[in-house]
Amino acid sequence: MSDVRLLLLRHGEVASHRGDIPVTDAGLVHAERSGKAVGGSTDAPISVFFGGTRRTRETAEAIIRGIDDRERVVGPADSFALRNPDVYVAGARVNMVSAPEFLAEQVPGMTVEQVEANRWWTGFFTAPDRIGWWLGHEDPPGENRHDVARRIHRFARSFADPGPHQGRLLVCVTHSPVLRSVLSHDLGRDPGEPAYVTGALIRVSPDGDVETSPYDPLDH
Repeated sequence: MSDVRLLLLRHGEVASHRGDIPVTDAGLVHAERSGKAVGGSTDAPISVFFGGTRRTRETAEAIIRGIDDRERVVGPADSFALRNPDVYVAGARVNMVSAPEFLAEQVPGMTVEQVEANRWWTGFFTAPDRIGWWLGHEDPPGENRHDVARRIHRFARSFADPGPHQGRLLVCVTHSPVLRSVLSHDLGRDPGEPAYVTGALIRVSPDGDVETSPYDPLDH
């Protein structure tokens, strides 16, 4: 049995994090170039997955457009494992966003004033590096960095199971908090905010051991 190889990549450039907005035109061009580089780096068949949002789906589609031999590509498929961290407010699962008003609109009936009365979320919004601030919390209102890293490890190991993706290169488009969780957990340090369409190469040995290293498709 060969190693599982999984490329965990951040989505393409977006203009802001005020909700799930589209990838910019420049971001789509970058993602297509990255897809061309990924396709040229291997003769293996490729499976492409994305993490549930518009920006990850559009990035995955652009990566596929960049791969010259489209016949060896399967996807893109929406993968629940690649979602942003599960965090909660007032009993609702929410996505990390850049301001209280964008959090409030995810919870029916919630007001901006109610969000601003929440100490944890107020700390998140006012932090210079919001994701870094979340990474530093062992007990946030939801998943912490170790929870997210273990989720991705289990996801990666599952590709060794008999199934349609065995022996394929796995290209997985996700979000910055997921990438920073995996890299900080596996490498012992937070690398900071990853560049768009960069991330990590995860190898899973036949024994289930996980090896993670930083990865930029345009620099390999």
